[in-house]
Amino acid sequence: MTDRRWAKYENGVEIASGMKTLTWDKLRGARNQELRDTDHWAVKDRTMTQAKKDFRTMLRDLPQNHPDADSAADSWAAYEKPEE
Repeated sequence: MTDRRWAKYENGVEIASGMKTLTWDKLRGARNQELRDTDHWAVKDRTMTQAKKDFRTMLRDLPQNHPDADSAADSWAAYEKPEE
């Protein structure tokens, strides 16, 4: 998942924080890696749970369901990844 949050610390104390702006290229790269990392869920000799199917569908649909990479990343961050 791509986390947009950032923070700056000084002597262990947070002195600034905010949200990064993402590009579609960066988000797609992270999304494609997550799909590769979960490909083993979809092999023929396994039955994928509906939660896993929904998670992978959410990842594939990010670009078409969001107007910009930032909102897509925030949506992904809010989505709970199913357990192995």
